[in-house]
Amino acid sequence: MGAGIFELEGKVAMVSGAGRGIGKAIALALAGAGADVVVFSRTPEQFRRTAEEIEALGRRSLGMRVDVSVASDVEAVVRKTVETFGRLDILVNNAGLNPSYARMERVSEEEYDQIMAVNVKGAFLCSQRVIPIMKERGGGCIINVASVAGLKGLFKCSAYTASKGALVQLTRTMALELAPFNIRVNALCPGFVRTDLTEGLLSSERGRERVLSLIPMGRTGEPEEIAPAAVFLASDAASYVTGAVLCVDGGWSAW
Repeated sequence: MGAGIFELEGKVAMVSGAGRGIGKAIALALAGAGADVVVFSRTPEQFRRTAEEIEALGRRSLGMRVDVSVASDVEAVVRKTVETFGRLDILVNNAGLNPSYARMERVSEEEYDQIMAVNVKGAFLCSQRVIPIMKERGGGCIINVASVAGLKGLFKCSAYTASKGALVQLTRTMALELAPFNIRVNALCPGFVRTDLTEGLLSSERGRERVLSLIPMGRTGEPEEIAPAAVFLASDAASYVTGAVLCVDGGWSAW
């Protein structure tokens, strides 16, 4: 078994929320492994920079403004991907948000709905739209970027943890339904990674100390430390892996 099983040459991937953080790191890692990558998010200047960096690696890229919670936006990017590249092999559902660090009773209905719409509904819509294409091609790979917070409680993140827990269970159900069609579905669960999403929690000394106390390795992760796991799940090295929940968390989930 050689290193070539990790290569993605000739594959086409779509990555949501690819303008920054973990999504950007995954998109660049997939391109580095040989894939052409479609990147989309709600912020044009961010996904355009990612697309430019992918092309600098010698791969083709396409960037689009997409709100993953809006079905017509999702349909448009899937259609454009197939029109441009003629195929679709890999979907990474990475788009996510957590606009509120607050006790449950202080989370507004609007905040709750927004988190669920992006973190859960967005992954559902993107997956739903690509499944027929992957079935027709005889297979594919879907990676849902969940979180260790979907497996364990996290203080002042009730809506976020609920959304990521839902994404883990969605992953398992999708894996069961799609295995007969050679479509693998797995969840990638980062721990505390230094991104814009965690900035609020890590910005205070008290919050940072609380976070580090949960991590056996004693430090937060970097987006580039999550991306190789996505390459593994997307590659032939993971050809017998579906329905898995892969934690990349410095040991947090071991508590």
